[in-house]
Amino acid sequence: MESKASTKSPDCERRTPSRIGDRSNSDVVVRIRTQDTQDEWFYCHSYILIEKSKYFADRLSDSWPTCQILDSRNCVEVYCQDSDFDYHVSVLRLLYVIVDGSVDDMWHGVKNALGSLQVAVKLECPQIITACVKYLEAVFWEESEEEEILKIIPRMGPQAEPILARLQPVTQSAIMGIFFSTIRFATSSPPPIMNDLKTSAQEQLEYMLTEDDDSPLLAADDEIKTEVKECAKRLFERFNNQLEALLCEMELFSDGGKILSFQSLLSDLSWACQILTKLEIMRDFVCNWTDASDKIVMVIKQASPTSELIETKLKVIEVAAKVLEAIGYGNVVLSTAKRLHMVNVWLPFVRVTKPLIDSAVATTGDDASAFKMDGELWQSLESTFVSLILALPSTEQAEILTEWLGNEHIEYPDLTEAFEVWCYRSKVAKRRLSVIAVNHDKIDPH
Repeated sequence: MESKASTKSPDCERRTPSRIGDRSNSDVVVRIRTQDTQDEWFYCHSYILIEKSKYFADRLSDSWPTCQILDSRNCVEVYCQDSDFDYHVSVLRLLYVIVDGSVDDMWHGVKNALGSLQVAVKLECPQIITACVKYLEAVFWEESEEEEILKIIPRMGPQAEPILARLQPVTQSAIMGIFFSTIRFATSSPPPIMNDLKTSAQEQLEYMLTEDDDSPLLAADDEIKTEVKECAKRLFERFNNQLEALLCEMELFSDGGKILSFQSLLSDLSWACQILTKLEIMRDFVCNWTDASDKIVMVIKQASPTSELIETKLKVIEVAAKVLEAIGYGNVVLSTAKRLHMVNVWLPFVRVTKPLIDSAVATTGDDASAFKMDGELWQSLESTFVSLILALPSTEQAEILTEWLGNEHIEYPDLTEAFEVWCYRSKVAKRRLSVIAVNHDKIDPH
């Protein structure tokens, strides 16, 4: 058997650059093969393999128990899976390239670099490992690539940890900082060209606060709630200022830019309701909307009827629905007078507006996306009105139901449930209350 390649002095070979596959001066055959299908020989040079790969250094050392001879050369067999075959070939070739320096431009994408990294770890090639890690740490990953990296890299130990730097949890102070910046931008009124950016900011804020498979990104502590309330307050102040301006000069409603600005504020208010509801801090917003309700309805009534006005009415109803729901289900407690006022303002508005929106949708057909409102929202709004009405004193209920039964828009909202409950309560009221009175007399010694 010939002596192993590691005993040869490479000095003479180093004078002339060696090339993989150069049979004339190679002293090692690397045989890369899979279990069944692929088997390829590569004529290599021991001094390169030994210097760049601990795996090959061990295989070509005197301590390795056996060394196969193939084509009068030492032979090292490397087994791999079919899916990894090309990566093994690539790493073997890179052992020659890396002798001359950088291989940053040799990876041809994240997938190839990741495959090569796994082989480089297996063959213990530190320079290639470092180059792969530097590349993967520096480049952009597609979502599928990121998932693959998460499967593979954590098993590779400290040498591959820099790749995961972008995925590490961040400090609470960093989260708070980006939350504050985002909420301020999301509740601002930037130029229309930035509306898509603002919408994206709003979506990410919702995502931060939503509990899904993972916990919310940050806890809703007092500092968070205070900042959100302040931002919502400033947003409502801008809305109120525009409302006052429209009341003073209704011709402004014919200005396309003003209408778009008003609609944008309404959209922002609707979004703000969702955030405030998540954080359970709707009270200030509900009170502000309640106080402004008369002015809002007055502006809409006095405006000239246009398609833009119908869209504006729809956005108004979307916000009003969220406010009424907070009141109707006890999330925000208001006095009887204020609750009655909200029913008297918004019930007539909604019942007149819904047929207009339905008509606009039917007329414009496929182009009616701006006028479409989630059917569940109409149903939810109807249920909210029933809850609000049934929480009022019975006399006020009777007045509302009397007006409803004589109204041409009796179909929506359908207050049949409220009417049935009122009838039952009214019929049994004397019997119920007489029992209470008798019990009271039994308890009261006087």
